[in-house]
Amino acid sequence: MAKVTMLNMQGANAGTIELNDEIFAITPNEFAVHAVVKNFLANQRQGTQSAKTRGEVRGGGKKPFRQKGTGRHRQGHSTDPSQIGGGIVFAPKPRDYRYTLPKKLRRLAMKSALSSKVAENQIVVVDELKFEEPKTKEMLKFLQAVNADKKALIITAEKDENVVKSAANIPGVRTALATTMNVYEIVNHTSFIVTKEAVELIEEVYK
Repeated sequence: MAKVTMLNMQGANAGTIELNDEIFAITPNEFAVHAVVKNFLANQRQGTQSAKTRGEVRGGGKKPFRQKGTGRHRQGHSTDPSQIGGGIVFAPKPRDYRYTLPKKLRRLAMKSALSSKVAENQIVVVDELKFEEPKTKEMLKFLQAVNADKKALIITAEKDENVVKSAANIPGVRTALATTMNVYEIVNHTSFIVTKEAVELIEEVYK
């Protein structure tokens, strides 16, 4: 098993932790990661866009102008897409963009994303992460102590309101639970900060 140095909240060495190779040391599958990220973004789409076709716009009836003598092209209907105020060709309509992927593919993508963070030295394991009260200043001090990048994803085993609120106002910093984190957020953040308890929970879920 791969060993990673564990830090405390002050950035000092707090020992080492062994990571499960089946989760944190596989050969990343780029296809799986791409497929899951694409699926995540598609599922976020509202699909509420809508425009009117020529059959739905107001107008029509009388021929806009006479057939000959005006020097313009022949036109029989004011709702034609070529007219100002006319309908839209192939107008978009509300639709659901959601689709599902096989569970094995999603698990492979998660393991690939986690393994990439370890291989690229972008993972930071801390022994614990606790604040007595919500303080953005304290979170900034912590991120600086562990040399976290501006785009950091903080993973905890359980929801801690003090941690969530301390990170809420910092641009580029997100918090998530080990059981609800997703591949898109892992890939989209440079630093992957995870507590010791969260690592144990991840290994329990994805073993």
